[in-house]
Amino acid sequence: MGAGSPRRLRLAVLGPVRAWHDGTRLALGPVRRQAVLAALALRPGFLVSHEQLLDGVWGTEPPKTGRRVLPSYVYELRQALDAAGTGPAHSVIRGEGGGYRLVVDGIQLDVTELAEQVDGGRRAKAAGDPATAVDRLSRALALFDGEPLAGLPGPFADVERRRLLERLRTVRVERLECLLLLGRFADVLDDLATLSVSSPYDESLVALRMRALYGSERQAEALTVHQDMCERLRDELGVDPGDELRRVHEAVLRRDDERLLGPAAARSSSAAAPPDRPRPPGRAVNDLPGDAGHLTGREAELAQLTAPAAPGAVSIVTVDGTAGVGKTALVVRAARELSADYPDGCLFVDLRAHSTQRRQSPEQALQRLMRSLGVAGGELPSDLDELTAAWRAATSPLRLLLVLDDALDADQIRPLLPAGAGSRVLVAGRRRLADLDADRRVTLEPLASGDAVSLLTHIIGAERASREQAATHQLVGLCAGLPLALRIAGSRLQNRDTWTVGYLVSRMAGDEHRLGELRVGDRSVETAFRLSYDQLAPEQQRGFRALGLAPTVEFDVLTAATMLDRPSHDTERILESLVDTSLLQQPRPGRYRLHDLVRVHARRVAEATPAEAAAARTAALRLYLDAGRVTSDWGPAGFPTGPRPAGPQPTEPQLAGAPFRRWQDAEAWLDAAGGELADVVGYAAALGEADYACWIAEALCDYLIRQGRYHESQTALELALAHVDDATDRRMAAALRNCLGYTAVDQRRYRQARTYHAEALDLSRHRPDPYEEARALAGLGSLDLSAGDSDRAIVRATAAVDLSRRLGNDWVTSMALVIVGLAHQSEGRNEEALACFASAQTHAETDGRPRTLGRTLTCAADAHLRLGRYGEAKSRFRQVVELGQRVGDIFLCARSLTRLGTAERGEGNPGAAIALHHQALLQHRLLSPITDPGYHWLEMDIRSRLGHAYLSTGRAREAHEQFQAVLGVPGRRGAGAEGQ
Repeated sequence: MGAGSPRRLRLAVLGPVRAWHDGTRLALGPVRRQAVLAALALRPGFLVSHEQLLDGVWGTEPPKTGRRVLPSYVYELRQALDAAGTGPAHSVIRGEGGGYRLVVDGIQLDVTELAEQVDGGRRAKAAGDPATAVDRLSRALALFDGEPLAGLPGPFADVERRRLLERLRTVRVERLECLLLLGRFADVLDDLATLSVSSPYDESLVALRMRALYGSERQAEALTVHQDMCERLRDELGVDPGDELRRVHEAVLRRDDERLLGPAAARSSSAAAPPDRPRPPGRAVNDLPGDAGHLTGREAELAQLTAPAAPGAVSIVTVDGTAGVGKTALVVRAARELSADYPDGCLFVDLRAHSTQRRQSPEQALQRLMRSLGVAGGELPSDLDELTAAWRAATSPLRLLLVLDDALDADQIRPLLPAGAGSRVLVAGRRRLADLDADRRVTLEPLASGDAVSLLTHIIGAERASREQAATHQLVGLCAGLPLALRIAGSRLQNRDTWTVGYLVSRMAGDEHRLGELRVGDRSVETAFRLSYDQLAPEQQRGFRALGLAPTVEFDVLTAATMLDRPSHDTERILESLVDTSLLQQPRPGRYRLHDLVRVHARRVAEATPAEAAAARTAALRLYLDAGRVTSDWGPAGFPTGPRPAGPQPTEPQLAGAPFRRWQDAEAWLDAAGGELADVVGYAAALGEADYACWIAEALCDYLIRQGRYHESQTALELALAHVDDATDRRMAAALRNCLGYTAVDQRRYRQARTYHAEALDLSRHRPDPYEEARALAGLGSLDLSAGDSDRAIVRATAAVDLSRRLGNDWVTSMALVIVGLAHQSEGRNEEALACFASAQTHAETDGRPRTLGRTLTCAADAHLRLGRYGEAKSRFRQVVELGQRVGDIFLCARSLTRLGTAERGEGNPGAAIALHHQALLQHRLLSPITDPGYHWLEMDIRSRLGHAYLSTGRAREAHEQFQAVLGVPGRRGAGAEGQ
């Protein structure tokens, strides 16, 4: 819990979201903050990414500040939940790896208690102890306090609310089942009266009511209830009752006490126990295939497949995953471990959905199963309905284990399900069988790196693997954790003693060779993928081909829709269908990816349609180019060459069908792309699309610098610069150097920045290119100003102003005017400086971007503060704070808040000043010392100003603490900027 506190924290979501410390209710704040807490609490112990939190709490209307809103929410939650003095490293909410995690040690979660009580109740029921089961399930129901997550906004809360309400209903029904087994029929009927009102078509509730009525010796009434339900279903829904209700009806007619009321009722109504169920003649069949041998890294999945099933029912467990991931090996191993529990037979059928052989029809499979089991002699019927009826009659007294491998769909499986109580069916297939009622579903993922190394080591031998450890890890990486690929690679090395592991790695270099080497005998990774591809519908095949050409490993619906030139809702349907076929992975909601080897195959398939592939690639690159240019503060005039963004411009109406309706949309989309933006530039360069590589690197520069992602900006620009001679847009040679200069300035690499801008200036004058010349002059002017050469800065920046005004570029004009103003200010010419800042503000307002306007207002406010014009300074600083909050610029907010505090102190309001300085410190805590170069300087500035504010009120001790803190700031170069 942190800070050594022994206090007990309890969180509740099964009603309104609440928290208590040792019984004391805690204030959790607004509902969105509660929604963030709920999103963490319902994934206890798991890392929840920033994107998951934003999507789950805000949905399609993300906050204007994007992910920057989360630290402030988490800070307030920590203040509420943590013991006093707890730091972030020991908080119940830990920040790590692009997200947050709720640490569950020492926390009571009502959902965890719910699961424990329900599991305990189910175990008691399975053990024949319905009284204990009722007690545990009643405790579970008592945990609900109204509607779960009451009042919380957001898609995550909506989904979880529905899930928890369904859980509530399931627990209530399970408790009623146990009450019925105890003979408490009146209680069952009372509770059913309220449940049935909200679920008039729920056949399971009607079945329970019939059983309770039968137990109350009201057989005729039970039959009437059945008749009423049949008429309601036919008249209002046009359907017949399902199997469960039909079986209960038959049991009532037969007066089958055991089926209706449980074994205890049957024993009490009969002097003799029922005879043992019949067994098939002869020896029980076991036609499971031989165990595949070494199974690595599948312990958790194997445990799920072999876990005890609910007694008295046919248990179905499905296993899905991409081709070659090891589904067959897993289900066969599970079946062999379970075989002793199924004395009536263990059967295996390869349905060959993705095979070079002809697929098995349900009729063929049933005929084989019945002959294999030995329960049918002579000629079997050919009609599927007759075969199914015969199979169910034959298996009804038996307890069987049935393995169905390489299944295609639910229609192929349903006729094969045995009827005997306690039977188990294991189904393996590449598709996710969502329309098959299954007790458990297991999705098999590629092996983790360590498990993959273990498997390859087992195949090629420990001595060989240890001799070439680096090459072994490289080979595992090229096989991307796919067991089939690892086994083929290992088999090739087994058969070629003279090959080293490094030699096979070299043969697999490059996508064009990678799949070709993963072939041995009749086994081939690419053939396995091709069989999956051939099963797809035409629109799915086109989607699969396009996804292989995506420029990043992960992508979203918009990227795919753009590449396919289809509406987003239509594209999402295709993507989800590919997820169901296990060709596409969904690491988190709204984000998709292809397994590495599947992506190689998809690209190879796409190359067979070169025109389609070229259009998809260009569309993807254009999307990233548009996003970068739309979100850039440079505005449309900042990119005078290359395609214009297919989106809104400040002087244009919004465009119908444009991917980004606002610059905020483009920024949010780039935020979701994560750290793969530089890869897009590399992708374009590798394709020979030098123009796009240069355009995208330039377009992303402003966005990445604002994010503090200087290394990514530098990497993208250097990648593009290496190919600039191949670009047809000759402006790019100077443009990329100017962008590298901007990036270097923000990294405080001033010498490199000067070199880049000087090269850009020479190139732009040689061509000539007035736009890049203006940018280079402005960049050099800012460097002159940093070096203390105000006169030279004014000359260069003024020249930049003249050029950019002629070109109509408000961003460069505004920034250059700011440089001129700062140069005048450094020489004590304050009125000239204010005139420049006012003119810069006019151009910034025309440009229309809050950040640009915030910079100009900040300079003017600082000038008024220096001159003692506190009213003018306060007005501008308040505007800057509002602008900073709008765009999520924490640094700008903190800097402006502390200066606003200095202005308040200047007007004789030290109390207000102290409060503002503390607000600035709170904002400062949200920054990172790693990505924000001004982090330490800003802390010194705020604490210095706060210290002076304390002194003005006579609070010398507090002032001394702040000045001591200034001296302790890492990288200290001075005592802040109090003179401003």
